[in-house]
Amino acid sequence: MAPPRAFSLYEVNVRVWLTELSRPLGRRATLDDIPDVELDRLAALGFDWIWLLSVWQTGTASQRVSWSNLGWRREFEETLPDLGEDDVPGSGFAVTGYTVHKNLGGDAALARLRARLRTRGLRLMLDFVPNHTGLDHPWVETHPEYYIHGSADDVARAPQNYTTVKGEHGELQLAYGRDPYFPGWPDALQLNYGNPATQEAMLAELLKVAGQCDGVRCDMAMLVLPAVFERTWGVRSEPFWPRAIPRVRAEEPEFCFLAEVYWDMEWTLQQQGFDYTYDKRLYDRLREGRARPVREHLLAELDYQNKLARFLENHDEARAAAAFAPGVHEAAAIITFLTPGLRFFHQGQLEGRKWKVSPHLGRAPDEPVDPRVEAFYARLLAVLRQPVVRDGRWRQLECVPVWDGNWTWDDFVAFAWEGTGERRLVVVNYAPHRSQCYLRLPFADLSGRSWRFEDQLAGAIYDRAGNDLQSRGLYLDMGPWEGAVFALEDARP
Repeated sequence: MAPPRAFSLYEVNVRVWLTELSRPLGRRATLDDIPDVELDRLAALGFDWIWLLSVWQTGTASQRVSWSNLGWRREFEETLPDLGEDDVPGSGFAVTGYTVHKNLGGDAALARLRARLRTRGLRLMLDFVPNHTGLDHPWVETHPEYYIHGSADDVARAPQNYTTVKGEHGELQLAYGRDPYFPGWPDALQLNYGNPATQEAMLAELLKVAGQCDGVRCDMAMLVLPAVFERTWGVRSEPFWPRAIPRVRAEEPEFCFLAEVYWDMEWTLQQQGFDYTYDKRLYDRLREGRARPVREHLLAELDYQNKLARFLENHDEARAAAAFAPGVHEAAAIITFLTPGLRFFHQGQLEGRKWKVSPHLGRAPDEPVDPRVEAFYARLLAVLRQPVVRDGRWRQLECVPVWDGNWTWDDFVAFAWEGTGERRLVVVNYAPHRSQCYLRLPFADLSGRSWRFEDQLAGAIYDRAGNDLQSRGLYLDMGPWEGAVFALEDARP
């Protein structure tokens, strides 16, 4: 069976995008104002998916919390020193209804944008937030039984996890949405997955969303797993995803599910039906700056790796240009985006932006483009558009010492792509010093001829004897954090 295609996804904070578009228009931009030329650009770069972050309706109660929370405000002011209240529309994950926010143009504007994306071969991904709702979701009044309840004692004892909500039916003590390791999110209320009616209501919401897009990124998808939910709340629940995902696919067979997931629960969610799961483990190992843990991570079975979403930044992580030093950034990107799975990029990453923009904000700071980073990503994306690294077969390669006592062989990460009569070798010296190794090549037809190695990133060309390649491997002597993507071809005219 052929391996699955390696798709590319681009995450856009749609509120930030529309704020930028509003300036030249002299009015508030909507989804209808996203220019065709920009959609053409994203398609030409090779993206398959556009994830629009924060399209759904949110409420004023959660927005007020975002503005008044002192810890969050300090973060916002670091990002935007001239912060104003209009810059803080509130978290896009404090959803009060799965209808497109009126400020973005509503459901009809999204439908028109989706149609424009489709004509360019682009598919639309949106958010689904299974764990919680905004503070002023209509269910607080109409279905309070959908939420985790507490008591006045809980509010007094753990105000970071419980709050009192006043409504038409009096006061309710409800839990903030949270995960088991941190205090609650004070702009969100926790749904009770121990209540079958809650699960049915959320399934209905998911089906509604599935009619408006081609896939969903499920926020903190592991929080509604029965084991996690019971550990957090002491409440038993039935599995949600193994029932919900087939229901959606019965109506939308090609619908895609991407899970934000941590705590080594990626395989669990893949087994429950998710097409892709976040690969935070690779990101963390790259941040460590050592090759061996990265190689060990890439030893996993391809059935697992093909369903991992590989990233260097997203709206929750520090900007790649800030988290990784120059040189390290490029080396980490070559490894991340030329492994199997979903290639996940973030708005501003290609330009070298350094300021992380909270999903509570609707405006980003003005930052100059880093021409060095921009030029690198232009070259890398050109490589990623090549069929051999989208549809081909991937395998990790072995590096061995060049001489006794040469320990720097351990600093290499290397792998091959092969398909459609083409071969690519990806090699990175993931270390702060010069390193050498012999790279064992997996091809049986090297002997008896000369082979040309053309670096698709830097343009350098090397000819090597096939007999030597077959017997010893490809000799590599690379500088600190140096990487290359070689096209391997017969050197004969």
